Amino acid sequence: MFRTIIFKITLAMYFIAWTPLLGLCLINKRLTRIAMRAETIGVLFLAKTIAGITYAIHYPPVEENGIPTKPNTNTRLDGKAIIAAKHMSIMEVAILFLTIPKSFFIVKRELLWIPIYGWAFWRVGFIGVNRTRGRTNMSKLTERVTDRIMNGYTLVIYPEGTRTMPGQRPALKRGLMFLAQELKLPILPVGTDAGLYWPKRGKMSPGVTNMYFENLLPSTADLKEIATAINQHSA
Repeated sequence: MFRTIIFKITLAMYFIAWTPLLGLCLINKRLTRIAMRAETIGVLFLAKTIAGITYAIHYPPVEENGIPTKPNTNTRLDGKAIIAAKHMSIMEVAILFLTIPKSFFIVKRELLWIPIYGWAFWRVGFIGVNRTRGRTNMSKLTERVTDRIMNGYTLVIYPEGTRTMPGQRPALKRGLMFLAQELKLPILPVGTDAGLYWPKRGKMSPGVTNMYFENLLPSTADLKEIATAINQHSA
């Protein structure tokens, strides 16, 4: 637990130290993304050096057995698919942000109100939704997502809607299925076991966080198929 406390204190100080530079970079969208990527690399470095947590990325198998270290033709990281990921911690958010070029996320609207950091999220294209008022205006959301995708960005969405603990399998939100069908984009499920090492609450544990990019699903896939794929290798 001592290591966890030291890491979280160091991480908080790290975020504070980055605030002035990130604020200056807000004048330009490209500069903001460069700064956020550099900061994210630092977060993963701190996780490795203090908490002992590293990561490995796995892609769909070329053969029946084993998972190769490089993507095959089933994997799309170029924006021509919606990334539907398991959400367990900051760890997999950082990994996806670095791994997927020009990625943007759908997040709680309140996150965009955070001074400097929230503004930076908005600057690089994150979209906030108001969950407190019930059903999201999907038509308006689709327009905003379409605009970003047409400009070469890749949508990352957490269809479970919240961070989960290992073993939790909450029902997926229907918004993912709606967006995929409206935009006619395939879905790329991503599983993780990040919660084993960097949990939602409690003690962090050293180890290797795994990110699993599964086989593409068609835009017409139902929620059960998507959930099965996301959870295939997740903790």
